[in-house]
Amino acid sequence: MSNNDSFIDEVNEEVRRDRFYGMMRRYGWIAILIIVLIVAGAAFTEWRKAQSRAEAEALGDAMLGALTLDDSAARAEAFSTIETGEPSARAVLNFLTAAAQYEAGDVAEATARLQDVADNNEVPLIYRQIASFKILGQTADTMSLEDRRAGYQALTQPGVPLRLLAEEQLAMIEIETGDTDAAIARLKTILDDSEVTPDLQQRALQVIVALGGEPDLGASGANGN
Repeated sequence: MSNNDSFIDEVNEEVRRDRFYGMMRRYGWIAILIIVLIVAGAAFTEWRKAQSRAEAEALGDAMLGALTLDDSAARAEAFSTIETGEPSARAVLNFLTAAAQYEAGDVAEATARLQDVADNNEVPLIYRQIASFKILGQTADTMSLEDRRAGYQALTQPGVPLRLLAEEQLAMIEIETGDTDAAIARLKTILDDSEVTPDLQQRALQVIVALGGEPDLGASGANGN
């Protein structure tokens, strides 16, 4: 019986081996293909990382080169020739280009650059809000008071990082229109805000005093220290 069992085991093992080799001959190419795809995918990922690093370095070098130029018009021209397909990087370039253009006196082109950022839903919201804030500031001489007020009010919503700066500008508009009481009240609200920065706090205090108001030094001092 033991010899029979041993013979049967050997036959079964041979059958299993034949089946395994048969399956390998029939389906082995699939395993090889999977291995090739994994290796190729890893190689492509590393290549893309290297490409991204090279592109980032080239972009940084080009931006630094433009920043070293003393003439604002030349800086604007240098920035405008830099190419990048990444939306956030393009937004930063537009900010830098707009700043140089505005310094060079080309307000229309600077505003157009900022408007591109403000209208681009592919960039982070904070970029769009900063662009809108800068547009309101640099077009103050040509934009109607009502439009400026509406623009700043849109930036005072809860959760907007620029809301206190927008509130400050609304206070300036109230001063411009002669409504000093409203301006003082708004500036005092800024002082009472837990997110007020020391610089903004100092400016608000100075304006309140200049307008003849009496700031709550206790509250403002608590926020500032």
